[in-house]
Amino acid sequence: MQPTDRKVVVTGVGATTPLGGDSATTWHGLTAGRSAVRLLTHAWAADTPVKIGAEIAVEPSECLSRTEARKLDRSAQFALIAAREAWADAGFTAPAGVDTSVNPDRLGVVVASAIGGVTSLLQQYDILRDQGFRKVSPHTIPMMLPNTQGANVGLALNARAGVHSPVSACASGAESVGYAIDMIRAGRADIVVAGGTEAAIHPLNMAGFGNMMAMSKRNDDPAAASRPYDSARDGFVIGEGAGVVVLESAEHARRRGARVYAEAVGQGLSADSHHITQPEPTGRGIAAALTALLDSSDLTAAEVVHVNAHATSTPRGDVAEVKALRKVLGDAMDHVAVSATKSMTGHLLGGAGGVETVATVLALHHRLAPPTINLDDLDPEVEADIVRDEPRALPDGPIAALNNSFGFGGHNVVLAFRTV
Repeated sequence: MQPTDRKVVVTGVGATTPLGGDSATTWHGLTAGRSAVRLLTHAWAADTPVKIGAEIAVEPSECLSRTEARKLDRSAQFALIAAREAWADAGFTAPAGVDTSVNPDRLGVVVASAIGGVTSLLQQYDILRDQGFRKVSPHTIPMMLPNTQGANVGLALNARAGVHSPVSACASGAESVGYAIDMIRAGRADIVVAGGTEAAIHPLNMAGFGNMMAMSKRNDDPAAASRPYDSARDGFVIGEGAGVVVLESAEHARRRGARVYAEAVGQGLSADSHHITQPEPTGRGIAAALTALLDSSDLTAAEVVHVNAHATSTPRGDVAEVKALRKVLGDAMDHVAVSATKSMTGHLLGGAGGVETVATVLALHHRLAPPTINLDDLDPEVEADIVRDEPRALPDGPIAALNNSFGFGGHNVVLAFRTV
């Protein structure tokens, strides 16, 4: 068998999200159709036009020691919590090398965010301005580096095959998972811990996104603010958290008797080359990514029965994504159950692809598609079978699912998973 022919499987999942402090609680919240969007209680939120968000359900201080937490940006804290859960869920009891079933030289990490350690950067600048040079934390630089999330997970797990943090805006988490699949296929690693994280609920980010008119201002009804595909949608709701999976070569997983959630089929990548923030309206780039996935794998359109859509609740993006899916999948799209889980979690930016990978894998594992909530009046341009209000059972037999993630700058990533 050539290295590029290696089959890749998912053996562990972990998450900390607005719906719960672990993957099980998050999955329960998703299938229950529960919104995690709330009014923000920070003092600064009183002065912002957008006063809502989906903040983490369990604060990192409840999971990490004070000594550990003070050296990590909030986004890295989320990543470490989710990675540790995924690592344990995969059956590992300690970092590589200490757990002798894992060779550190064959373990990789790919974890990223869109914005990096922005909260640490801004907080420390405030300290510099108000209190002077000597009060700035000596941990400032490693906390604000854009690779801080992956680097800290790699250190915690003793990963030596390579530690990476690909940055592609809101597609960063999904691109991390795709890169991890490629690492295993290329023979660089036997196991890769991969996903995305974000901690960007800060007045500067809220002001910037808000002034772009990208965010919902439904402050009077937070739980109904994120409403993908609804005719009255008016922008996304920012969320925070992390989602991480353990990917492993099927051969390695089989040797150690690991439980397998799903096969990681592969990824499709493309770029719109259209606009720095606006999606290409016809879905051309998204269609190219999906086509690339199908052309580079043995996946067929007929196998796909579920899509965890990017669907941020923006007027243009939601429609472009559906147009692309229908263009490439054709008549098979009529039998695809589409879920928009951001209706419940909000948009976790670079963390979205990681959390939604966890959701996609669990949907296949449990054969259950989460609902899309707040969909009262379907946009007539959305020609798709949207799972609404209640979860839906997925078919028996071999099935596959897609996880779509797109980012500012025109980044498009489509991931595929299937049952084993």
